[in-house]
Amino acid sequence: MKIKNQKDFFSGLMFTIVGAAFALGATTYSVGTGARMGPGYFPLLLGILLAVLGATILFNAMVVETPDGNKIGKWAFRPLSFIILANVLFGVMIGGLPSIGLPPMGMILGIYVLTIVASMADGHFKLKEVLVLATILSIGSYLAFVVLLKLQFPVWPTFITG
Repeated sequence: MKIKNQKDFFSGLMFTIVGAAFALGATTYSVGTGARMGPGYFPLLLGILLAVLGATILFNAMVVETPDGNKIGKWAFRPLSFIILANVLFGVMIGGLPSIGLPPMGMILGIYVLTIVASMADGHFKLKEVLVLATILSIGSYLAFVVLLKLQFPVWPTFITG
């Protein structure tokens, strides 16, 4: 069979693989029943649904004809690398890096670093706009996670809070 829509084919393949991996991983937990759901119930159902959705998209990519085949373009390495770097740096800012003696810098500074680095993925970086966005995200995250949900994680750097 010939692939008639490359973008749908590879996205369907990704959904199918990720869904099957989640469903397979969920089988190591107690699934339970519909009335008494165990910790593996939701990931198992979600994985199965994702795999079925991916298989449906794969099937349509092989059957439904598109005029140009919906070819996949070249990879955008600049945005990809900046987004991945931003997430890694956010994790380091929240948890620190004990192996090199870097203490946790907290959620607020982590959000600022995340926002600044992620916004560099686009070629149109404007510091003032990014700082306004980071401030709004920091306030919203503080209110949502610390005040409302009462989650316990460092908000400020350890050298400030002690």
